[in-house]
Amino acid sequence: MRNLNVQAWLSLVVLGVVMGLLLFIPAGTIYYWQAWVYLLIFMGASLLTTRYLIKKDPALLNRRMRGGPTAEKRRAQKLIMLCMSIGFIALLVVPAFDHRFRWSAMPLSGVIVGDALVAIGFYFIFLVYKENTFTSATIEVAEDQRVISTGPYAIVRHPMYASALLYLVGTPLALGSFWGLLALVAIMPFLIWRLYDEESFLSRNLSGYTEYQKKVRHRLIPFIW
Repeated sequence: MRNLNVQAWLSLVVLGVVMGLLLFIPAGTIYYWQAWVYLLIFMGASLLTTRYLIKKDPALLNRRMRGGPTAEKRRAQKLIMLCMSIGFIALLVVPAFDHRFRWSAMPLSGVIVGDALVAIGFYFIFLVYKENTFTSATIEVAEDQRVISTGPYAIVRHPMYASALLYLVGTPLALGSFWGLLALVAIMPFLIWRLYDEESFLSRNLSGYTEYQKKVRHRLIPFIW
């Protein structure tokens, strides 16, 4: 357990350093206040969530630690996660270059909206974690896993992706870049592909999931889709 905790905190530190490098090196300056505020919100939310999981749900923390292209078992998901990882990098790098070369000018109100979306997205992710201990970072079915249909799962079938979408939309805005939204456009097809593939996998391998799909009609956006 101690090793898991150390690994979680170390991973968080590495993530913060890497994100900082991806933002400030392309920006060519550390005087990029939008990036500092964004990192404060992102890393602060990640720190609080990690602290919660260490205390309340270390099994879920362990599941969340095993993510990314190499952790997926099927080739399609390896490709999806690779492309989404590249897309997330672009979501940071493009706004940083935008800041450096002044490609676009985001008003302060847009930056504030972006920061709010990032914070709200992380809060909803926290609610998903509280509701579903089986929220793995990879598409798999645990031995004792059951269908969760309460809380946010009563509204959409993929509340984790819906929550992540909020902070993905908020990221380029928070970083002061309209051009960064192009990276979001590039990510979306792979997010939707992953969503459909996950539903297909769960309907085949998780008892009761087909009935859940009939009960909760909307996948990602409440009352729309």
